[in-house]
Amino acid sequence: MYVVIMGGGRVGLTLANLLISDGHDVTLIENEETLCANVAVELDALVICGNGTDIKTLEEANISNADVFVAATGNDEANLLSCILVREYSIPKIIARVSNPDHEEAFKKVGIDHVISPERTAAGYLEKLITRPKVADLIVLGHGDAEILDMEIRSSKVVGKRVGDVSPTDKYIIVAIYNNGDLIIPQPDMVLERGTKVSVLVKTDAVKEATRRFTG
Repeated sequence: MYVVIMGGGRVGLTLANLLISDGHDVTLIENEETLCANVAVELDALVICGNGTDIKTLEEANISNADVFVAATGNDEANLLSCILVREYSIPKIIARVSNPDHEEAFKKVGIDHVISPERTAAGYLEKLITRPKVADLIVLGHGDAEILDMEIRSSKVVGKRVGDVSPTDKYIIVAIYNNGDLIIPQPDMVLERGTKVSVLVKTDAVKEATRRFTG
């Protein structure tokens, strides 16, 4: 997959490195010369020092062959303009970073459906960690309507029972059990022991119920 990223800051650079490590081809566009030079040294990819809101720069990045374009700068206006320009090349997927959540509607009005706010995502993650003190870790899925919770079994309601007696329900399902750090796919006849770590896929509106069920 070929991905063009505009923006060589923290978000753009981290994303580029992750994609490259997964074997994807990446071109990164950055208009600030010093940052561009630093990124070029660090990144094992083509780095173009130019403006992603300029058609010539986009064509230099071979935008017409891109499978994905990501506008990842901290400037919402620049991200919006670049996405509008890139739409003319019929890119299969266009993703925009938005710093101000109030601007999301503007992106959607011009047809950019994949709008991401790292700041709001981080804040939401922190809020969930604060309000779910018995959860070791969590992953938010979809549009926030489901979560994967990592929990340690401590509740007498679950200890000693088989997986099949506890899961699945219409609200949650045990998706993984960990034994000495090894991930095990749950089987119905496995017995849940006190202190066992499990990952549970749960509907967001049932998080409190599931947490009480497994941790007491």
